[in-house]
Amino acid sequence: MTVVERREIALVDLLDRLLAGGVVITGDITLRIADVDLVRIDLNALISSVNASVPSPFELPVGRHEEGM
Repeated sequence: MTVVERREIALVDLLDRLLAGGVVITGDITLRIADVDLVRIDLNALISSVNASVPSPFELPVGRHEEGM
């Protein structure tokens, strides 16, 4: 067993490293019976950390209101 194989990383440290740079998850799931596709799910996800210096794309800037509200 080499040093790399024995190295243990805490789950919190692993998540911190992944979220600091962002993670893209893609995948396809197909439920098939007798060569007939019954359900197909395509997954595309971007997971990243959020901090105060980057504004949320889901909030309106201060002083701007949505029309119709």
